[in-house]
Amino acid sequence: MAQRPVVLVVGGGYVGLYTALRLQKKLSRGRAEIVVVDPQPHMTYQPFLPEAAAGSVEPRHVVVPLRRTLPRCRVITGAVTGLSHAEKRATVAPIEGETFELSYDVLVMAAGSVARTLPIPGLAEHGIGFKNVGEAIFLRNHVLARLDAASSTDDPQVRRRALTFTFVGGGYAGVEAFAELEDMARYAIEHYYPRLSTADMHWVLVEAMGRILPEVDLDMAAWTVKELTARGMDVRLNTRLESVSGECVVRLSDGDSFASDTLVWTAGTKPNPMLANTDLPLDERGRVVCEPTLQVRGLPDAWAAGDLAAVPDLTKGSDGATTAPNAQHAVRQAKRLADNVVLTLRGEQPVPYQHSYAGSVASLGLYKGVAQVYGVKLKGFPAWFMHRTYHVSRVPTFNRKARVIADWTQALLFRREVISLGQLQNPRQEFVAAAGSGRAGQLPPPPAEDDAPSGGGAAKAG
Repeated sequence: MAQRPVVLVVGGGYVGLYTALRLQKKLSRGRAEIVVVDPQPHMTYQPFLPEAAAGSVEPRHVVVPLRRTLPRCRVITGAVTGLSHAEKRATVAPIEGETFELSYDVLVMAAGSVARTLPIPGLAEHGIGFKNVGEAIFLRNHVLARLDAASSTDDPQVRRRALTFTFVGGGYAGVEAFAELEDMARYAIEHYYPRLSTADMHWVLVEAMGRILPEVDLDMAAWTVKELTARGMDVRLNTRLESVSGECVVRLSDGDSFASDTLVWTAGTKPNPMLANTDLPLDERGRVVCEPTLQVRGLPDAWAAGDLAAVPDLTKGSDGATTAPNAQHAVRQAKRLADNVVLTLRGEQPVPYQHSYAGSVASLGLYKGVAQVYGVKLKGFPAWFMHRTYHVSRVPTFNRKARVIADWTQALLFRREVISLGQLQNPRQEFVAAAGSGRAGQLPPPPAEDDAPSGGGAAKAG
């Protein structure tokens, strides 16, 4: 190993950021060079994406800038497209410029996961994901734009299609996004759209399994379905999305079909496909095979954690059990991983990762939630309060904690913001149209001599 070892952290999400944070804190200056590579210059705190989409939290406050948070690390904005651990070299494609190779001594594989999609006709053309802040902003603007469209027409078919919102996937991400956005749209209609009624909306949640929220007990999942149904929302269990036509007609496996301008896909994740371009050992699900110490099996200088890692769950007696791919394990694994890297650099033995799953919390809209923590089951306001308390404690850096709390405090004092910034969806559209019309027509005549600007002479047409 080199005198000053290079620690390459692939990914700047939960595992990547928390690992690099702890490494830069525990390793003295000059002890090692820490390099973090991620396509985005920030980490996204995904549990707050539903609140960002609903307007309860400013979208900028759910992302943590890597360069500001990791001042003692080298941050490369780009993607690792291939990796040979046998040669300890990674291929990096920056956002601009030529691809280059990067040598390292210690690898931390933390590239996370991507949306798990299915070959459903029309999904790629009409579906909206929900894994990053850009998608959350897009979805917020889209939902509010559909309210504007429905309020501005007398055509019943257009109005019905605009006010039908379809979500596929009944895990925590899907249920929270589904409930938070319905709560926002309900508030908007009640306060700002006198031509619309909340009864005009049709919110449909499609789940292939016979239940939602697999992280909690069945009675809590059933209570959540009852709560959503009481709000007029349509929860379809044991139902699959079959296709989406060019006219935005959604067809389900239960035989129903309806027009819907909004289709949100939150049906699970899969390990980052870039792992196929590495020589790391993978299991049948495409995850990196790890030891309990978070070392990659058979590779003492390679480590992995988070969604892409198959980490043995020592809290379960059954052989082959691995930790769940969630934020709770990712944050704790990152800390253990960083500590183990420091131990091995000192010539000491790493410590196995072991953590009992504490439970889950979810928001179902403002002042509404569901939680099951250490066997304690909460509903309604107490669960919502626990959701906010837990997640604000987990947001990295004091700066982001303070900004999120400030957002919540302002929301208590002022009315909810329900503005659609539609220009963000296609910001160049107006300029391109203006430039195109200018090319199509004649150039404007030069100003008359009396109208010429003073001090610089008359402008000349080129």
